[in-house]
Amino acid sequence: MMEGTSFGAGRAGGAFEPIPFLRKPQTILRIICWIFSIVVFGSILNEGYINSSSSALYCIFNKNANACNYGITIGFMAFFASTFFFILDVYFPQISSVKDRKRAVLLELGLAGFLTFLWFVGFCFLANQWQQTKSSDLTFNQGADAARAAISFSFFSIVSWAVITVRAFQRYRMGTDMSLFTTDQFTSGSATGPFPAYPASNGTDGTKTYQSPPFTENLDTSPKGYQIPSY
Repeated sequence: MMEGTSFGAGRAGGAFEPIPFLRKPQTILRIICWIFSIVVFGSILNEGYINSSSSALYCIFNKNANACNYGITIGFMAFFASTFFFILDVYFPQISSVKDRKRAVLLELGLAGFLTFLWFVGFCFLANQWQQTKSSDLTFNQGADAARAAISFSFFSIVSWAVITVRAFQRYRMGTDMSLFTTDQFTSGSATGPFPAYPASNGTDGTKTYQSPPFTENLDTSPKGYQIPSY
């Protein structure tokens, strides 16, 4: 565990530094996932629908509209998820509550794992439909580059989101360093300190410190005017 960290970030209240933030591996992964998602849904939107012999548009993946719709949907989901977590990374060090930080990391862990699974399904689905597309079809030549780009970057998205999932799990396992919450802030500047301990006994008799009982210091043992009789 990194000293003085809570779920991958330090004590709340620090100043935001853009350059170090952009150089973080986690930030670079966000940008990569963001770009991959744009390539997938952009390729399908631009060249994924072709009209062969009529005015009707057909999906380049074996004329299966579900394949194109799935690729576009998962691409948009990954795009907005990357944007959301990028913004969350900016404000994450400012979150002072440990419980809120834990919820944010768990949200990332669950959503990143779910998107990894969706990208895996999308890659298999698009690759299978592209294999079934006939090479003699006009759509094969017109949208071949877009189809290959969507399939390739779907596979790359599996890897990138899987890495994000692993890093989120590591942040969750990292937990909170309790040195961030020491009691120094409570004792410093306090007007009253801890109560002093009782002095230890050295084993000697302390009767010397006793004072004489009251009304006995001036007591006259032989009062005036009284004589002891002799027998």
